[in-house]
Amino acid sequence: MFEFKVEATDGAARACTITTTRGTIETPVFMPVGTVASVKALDMADIEELGAKIILANTYHTYLRPGSPTVDKMGGLHGFTTYQGNFLTDSGGFQAFSLSDISKASDDGIKFKSHIDGSTHYFTPEKVLDIQYELNSDIMMVLDDLIALPAEQERIKKSVERTTEWARRSLVYQEAQKAEGKAQTNNLFAIVQGGTDKAFRKLSAEGLVSLEVDGKSFDGFAIGGLSVGEESKAMYETVEWTTPFLPTHKPRYLMGVGTPEDLIENIERGVDMFDCVMPTRNARNGTLFTSFGRVNIKAARYILDENPIDPECDCPVCRRYTRAYMCHLFRAKELTFYRLATIHNLHYYLNLVKQVRIAILNKEFKSFKKEFYDKRRGE
Repeated sequence: MFEFKVEATDGAARACTITTTRGTIETPVFMPVGTVASVKALDMADIEELGAKIILANTYHTYLRPGSPTVDKMGGLHGFTTYQGNFLTDSGGFQAFSLSDISKASDDGIKFKSHIDGSTHYFTPEKVLDIQYELNSDIMMVLDDLIALPAEQERIKKSVERTTEWARRSLVYQEAQKAEGKAQTNNLFAIVQGGTDKAFRKLSAEGLVSLEVDGKSFDGFAIGGLSVGEESKAMYETVEWTTPFLPTHKPRYLMGVGTPEDLIENIERGVDMFDCVMPTRNARNGTLFTSFGRVNIKAARYILDENPIDPECDCPVCRRYTRAYMCHLFRAKELTFYRLATIHNLHYYLNLVKQVRIAILNKEFKSFKKEFYDKRRGE
């Protein structure tokens, strides 16, 4: 089951609903990242308390450890983790990119060595779907050929060609599984590549949108290959150029992005779904997100600060603890800090997209965006 409905628009910004067998997801949505089927420093009760309806798990990492057959035997990601919301699993393409010193892409797939024990593995479009079937994720990503930016035109061209062909093979394989009564709850998204080159982005998007097998296409489309070295302006321009080539009746997912500002800017450009490790990773490093900008909680000025992290935040951490206590926990390297800081940062992100959704429904996105930036400027 996969249903998508546009509830309201305000300019290009959209408020939508995605319905799967696991329930309804309201967009814009931010997906906490649970790389190895766990959001770092939190348990699933925390995730549920935060109200997250979908989280991301990583195909590459869960395939290597504990192993997708193990997850399968334990009832898939939902049974294994006890989280009953939606899981989106990426395809491993980003790991091939980020671990490029131990991986090599060819026209048929990606060969890599395990970062854990050095063993050799080979991901093909079909193989990564088989892994994701074992994980039993609600939304699966096709294998893509991701490259760093800037890149030569010939390499971008090869990336688009490979990604399109791998997507075609993935769709053929997915529909074959469905014809056999399998993969009934596993939905498939394609990934647009092309760097920051407008011609290649158009070619990639139109090529993927045109793919059909027995009248069936992808359930959604992602924009990949951004936030990999280019400036924010180039990212925003690329997204603004690309989204018009994607169907209005299907979700649009911008992968691996980013800052609160990135969310606001790309929602304005028509994106529905986001994920990024930034709120969780920054939390562990002592950087906390607030309505007025970032707080470096280890700074000396917070040692005697009796205020909450963010006076406008109603998360459990801000309701109970002071900046002084959070500063102490971080400086003392107390493990409690990682959990509290992560809860606060994820609450901030999840609440931000919730507020944006309300603004879009009320046709007030432009004024919301102005207020968002005014607070950061101290106005």
